[in-house]
Amino acid sequence: MKETVVKNPLGAEPIDSLLKKFAVPSIIAMLVSALYNIVDQFFIGRSVGELGNAATNIAFPLSISCIAIALMFGIGGASAFNLAMGRREKEEAAHYIGNSIMMIVICGTALCLITQLFLEPMLRFFGSPDNVLGYAKTYTRITSLGFPFLILAAGGGHLIRADGNPRFAMVCNLAGAVVNTVLDAVFVFGFHWGMAGAAAATIIGQMLSGLMAIHYLRHCRTVELTKEHLKIKWQYVKRILSLGAAPCTNQIAMMVVQIVLNKSLTYYGALSIYGEAIPLACAGIIMKVNQVFFSFPIGISQGLQPIVSFNYGAENYTRVKKAYLKAITYGFAIAVFAFLMFQLLPRQIISIFGDGSAEYYQFAVSYFRIFLLFTFLNFMQPITSNFFTAIGKPTKGMFLSLTRQIIFLLPLIVVLPMLIGIDGILYAGPIADFMAGLTAIVMAVRELKMSKYLKVLE
Repeated sequence: MKETVVKNPLGAEPIDSLLKKFAVPSIIAMLVSALYNIVDQFFIGRSVGELGNAATNIAFPLSISCIAIALMFGIGGASAFNLAMGRREKEEAAHYIGNSIMMIVICGTALCLITQLFLEPMLRFFGSPDNVLGYAKTYTRITSLGFPFLILAAGGGHLIRADGNPRFAMVCNLAGAVVNTVLDAVFVFGFHWGMAGAAAATIIGQMLSGLMAIHYLRHCRTVELTKEHLKIKWQYVKRILSLGAAPCTNQIAMMVVQIVLNKSLTYYGALSIYGEAIPLACAGIIMKVNQVFFSFPIGISQGLQPIVSFNYGAENYTRVKKAYLKAITYGFAIAVFAFLMFQLLPRQIISIFGDGSAEYYQFAVSYFRIFLLFTFLNFMQPITSNFFTAIGKPTKGMFLSLTRQIIFLLPLIVVLPMLIGIDGILYAGPIADFMAGLTAIVMAVRELKMSKYLKVLE
């Protein structure tokens, strides 16, 4: 039995090479996902303008809900799969993959239907003002048709990485993003289809990525899936849900905060010199630019997951600790670079997405410099939250996933603007980031001080 463990690269290869092998494709996959939103934002900003950018921000909570479902069954299924493989329970591992796939398909289809049936009430609930609603309806009615494929591509990517093929997961996302970018140029600039063209380009790219993920999962490397593995059984779904709850909850928290943020930006923007549309448009662009940065710590955390899960299941705690410490080292270096970019080049970044008034640039620069002031700490929370999930401690992972968005940021977004107007929204960001980063550091130190981790590192 020992020989089997040694032959598995997750338990035998050097941590550095493993982390690069799994994290780099994960980062690229996350960057590609961010690119979907960035590309649409670029073409819409250059063709439709501020109202179009505001519309994509209004629709953004639905994109977040897709990622929440993908992470629930993608990371949850991948963690359960790798933990089972670490214990040499191959048959159980196959059931986790099969049940994850079926739940992704069911939930993606349900979200598409709900969005089509209740589109306008949902968009108004998300904070759409009247002058933005038409653009948001056009964009969302089309993009919602691609929700099942978006969730399949994102969630399936985690299962493919867990099966030991991070490169194919990257290729799935990259292929869709390239198609999206090319078709955006054709549909928006060539055919002048505006919001509808950007939306159509998006779903075609997502369909390609989703179909590629399905093709791979029919022929996994490490397990052979049968119809029996695709039958939904509560014992497997329950375990997947418990392990996927933390990353999913983090996305749901982001969605709740995004909705409250949109409403606050609209309300307090109308009371300021900026008006309703400028804060919505600027915040939407900047949050999607920030997603590019977050692609790195989240990609690192996803690359960390199979390494940590397998070695924790195999009781090789020395490698678990070493992998986590390497991950946060890389995360810190990237976060410092992003912090410098956001502080030194905010106007240059926002100018990529089209021109605006003096007030537009004033708000955008302030949002970059104030709301994202503690970017250099933002790597700790996603990496540490996913670390706890990967070692089979989903309650701690879920708590950490809630700290920044729900426990700290949401109350601050509500309270601070009551005291100092729209500037209160800006200052809510750094306070929440600092508190969430500090909480993650404290919890990580307590975990790694446990006796099983205190052996000399390799």
